[in-house]
This record gives sequence, C-alpha cells and structure tokens, in this order.
Amino acid sequence: MTTAPKSSVPRTYQVRTYGCQMNVHDSERISGLLEAAGYTPADGSADPDVVIFNTCAVRENADNRLYGNLGHLRPTKLRRPDMQIAVGGCLAQKDRGEIVRKAPWVDVVFGTHNIGSLPVLLERARHNAAAEVEILESLEVFPSTLPARRESTYAGWVSISVGCNNTCTFCIVPSLRGKEKDRRPGDVLAEVRALVAEGVLEVTLLGQNVNSYGVEFGDRLAFGKLLRACGDVDGLERVRFTSPHPKDFTDDVIAAMAETPNVCHSLHMPLQSGSDDVLKAMRRSYRAERYLGIIDKVRAAMPDAAITTDIIVGFPGETDADFERTLDVVRAARFSSAFTFQYSKRPGTPAATMDGQLPKQVVQERYERLIACVEEITWAENRKLVGETVEVLVAVGEGRKDQATGRMSGRARDGRLVHFDTGGLAGRIRPGDVVHTTVTYAAPHHLNADGAPLSHRRTRAGDAFEAGRTPRTPGVLLGLPTVGAPPAAPVPASACDR
Repeated sequence: MTTAPKSSVPRTYQVRTYGCQMNVHDSERISGLLEAAGYTPADGSADPDVVIFNTCAVRENADNRLYGNLGHLRPTKLRRPDMQIAVGGCLAQKDRGEIVRKAPWVDVVFGTHNIGSLPVLLERARHNAAAEVEILESLEVFPSTLPARRESTYAGWVSISVGCNNTCTFCIVPSLRGKEKDRRPGDVLAEVRALVAEGVLEVTLLGQNVNSYGVEFGDRLAFGKLLRACGDVDGLERVRFTSPHPKDFTDDVIAAMAETPNVCHSLHMPLQSGSDDVLKAMRRSYRAERYLGIIDKVRAAMPDAAITTDIIVGFPGETDADFERTLDVVRAARFSSAFTFQYSKRPGTPAATMDGQLPKQVVQERYERLIACVEEITWAENRKLVGETVEVLVAVGEGRKDQATGRMSGRARDGRLVHFDTGGLAGRIRPGDVVHTTVTYAAPHHLNADGAPLSHRRTRAGDAFEAGRTPRTPGVLLGLPTVGAPPAAPVPASACDR
C-alpha cells in the first residue's frame, strides 16, 4: 500500500544506489513506488525532499561509504528539518537500528525484504516526527510485483529470483537476501513482454544464482527453458543473464544459448579462485578442472563467446602456489574481462574468523600481478576483433570522453564496450538505436570504430529516448510456488533473473 505525501506541492526524491545489478533494479522499484505515491524525481536544481540510499554490504568499506555520505547530508538536514533521509538495501538489513544510533538524523531504515513499505514508512516518520526502522526476516512482497520507473529506454533488468541457497564462506548476501525465491516462468515472461511493448530491445535476467532457477518448483532445467522462451518474444533482440554459478551450470543452458538467436553469446561466470584448496575453503562446490571444462564446452558451442568473471585475491590461507594456480586458470580461460577484488573481511561470514588472514601488502602485490595478467589477455583478445564488423546497441553514459572525441558508445552483442565515430550521421543516431560498424583499434577494456557506421537502424527505443520517455511497468503478479497443483492461468491480455 502506498500513501501520497500530504502536500499540494509534490515532494521530490533522489535515489543513490551502491552495489550490484540487483540493487540497481531495486532502485528502479523504489523510484516507481515513490512516483506512484505522488513524489517526483529531483531535477538537481535544489536539494531533494527525500534522499534514499540503496546500499550494498559486500565490500569492507561499504559502512564507511554510507556513514560518510550520511555525514555530508547532516548540515542540509539541520538546515531543512523537513527533508527525509532513508537507508535501505543490504547494509540496512545488516546494521538495522545501528544506523539510527550512528546517524540519528536518518528518518527511515528498511531492509531487502520490505521495499514496498517505503512510502508508508516515510509518511509515518513525518507524522510521528521519529525514525522508523522496519526490517523483515523474510520476503514480504517479491520486488517485481512493485511498480518500476525504468532508467533505460532500450535495456531492462528482469529479476527471476531473489536470495541464494549457497553457503560461500566469504559472502554475506544469503544472510541479507534470504533463501532463493523463484518467480514462475509465466510471470517472468509477462514482465519481459511488458518491457518490449514499451520499446525495450534488451533484457538482462537477474538472480543471485540464475542457473539454479526452478529449484523451488522442482524443475532443474527451468533456466534453459526460460532462455528458449525469451527467444519467442517478438521484438526482443538481446537477452543476457547474470550471474550463474559453475556448480549448477548444465549443458542444456549452453545449448539454449547457442540455439536461441536473441540470447547473446556473452557469459559472466564467477571463478573466485583457480586453486582447488581455496575453492574448498570458500565452499564453492566446483574445482578448476570443472570450471575450465564449462568454458571449453561454451566455446565449442559458441566460438565467438565473450566470457567474463569475478576473482578474489588474498582469501585467508591463500599461498603463493594457490595464487599461481589462479593465474594459470586466467591464462587458460582467456577472459574478455574480469572483475577483480582484494579479499574483504565481512563480519558475520565464516571467512572473517578463519586463520591465515593475509597482510595487506601481500594481497596488494598479488592483486597488481593479477590485474597485469588479466589486462594482457583482454587486450590480446580484443585485438582479434580489429577489422571485424560489430552490431552496437547505442547507450547512454558508456563513453566518458564521447563529447570531446565526437564519438558515441554502446555495447556489442558479446557485451564489449565500443566507442564509434558517427560519420555523417552525427545528430541522427540516438541511444537505443542500432549501428553496424568496423573495429579499428582495441584497448584492454574497449574497442574503437573510427570509420563511418556501415548501417544505422532507428528503433522504438531510440524514439522513446528522443521523446524523453522511459518505460514504466506497473508490477507483475508473482506466482511463487504453492503446495499442490497451481490454479489455471488466466489468458494473458498482453504480452522474468538475478
């Protein structure tokens, strides 16, 4: 239930998001909820009436970042007592009332399980002139049943599940997001179709572990089936997903990727470590040989596949030999990109109390060697594409130097970032349009295409961007599994991962 602010002038809001794609998607839901309750987005000309921090708790400095930002807002709050500050997300789920104790000028604290309560909590805090802290231990409403104000005209996040059933010793997410909850395939597809009806060309299926999708309703092949079903959605040009877990990755998913034309040949497959001993200590449930076997199967089915990964350096007990094994796997896997992290101790995780915590200087030295190794490989892999034609979905904000260079930027089908010259089409190409262009230069993290585009296709997503429209979805019914046979589904009137 939402409650409109009691004022003749709509109150303005700003959402500040930290963390993963799931948090970004949750922020779209927060924005949709607030606008349904009568708030309007702040335009930057004045301080917002409401500031919402949607937080992450994965990294060690997450706490410092939040409390530092809250401290910066304190003078504004003292000057404008009617301004409200809310803190949600994983760090709120973890710290709970501690947030208000450390920052008593915060008005609302809400967790990962009750995003839908935010408008009511804001109104209650205003009415009572006191902080409202509401943290639930289990999911109240699946986020995708909530309205959303989408940030992009051309690409959309679609959550197929929330929570995680794994017990990785370094990860705090399962204790903050809870056990895995899956949406019914029909509900997922209804949201995909609703986005496509708004002009969206690309969807990314979201879940903490997308390829365990179906565990709740007893279908271990559900994720591959869902990918194939996305191939039947008219107007959907690109399907991505993140993130799978190697222990659950099955051959049927590889086949679905290879055989479904709109499923992109890009795969984010977290490695974390190349050492079997470290993987065992992490409780990752696979070993390096199994991991590389998956990579080999993916490349056999899709030779053009771009594979990205996550790697942690300096896990407790990691030896020089363990680290060298990680480098060996990186060299064998030939990643197109890698998100690399120095191990970060998180209170509440088993790894935080393990023996063998490594000195900072050791971790830093290994981290720098890993970065150098990864960049050598990604640069070599990108150079193979020089002279090749790529299809680029034009994006917003991907190229920091675009204004200075006169280029535009976007993503190729394999997920690589491409900065391209617009040639004689300057001013006519819009974000959301599609161009084909030829790669002329490769760097470790991007490609350049400095000749004129070979083709330019205007799209409904580009029309929406030009008109200043972003998709707004009202929320899609959940359909969580129940005991017994499900009721007959109604005939849909119109046209769902991490």
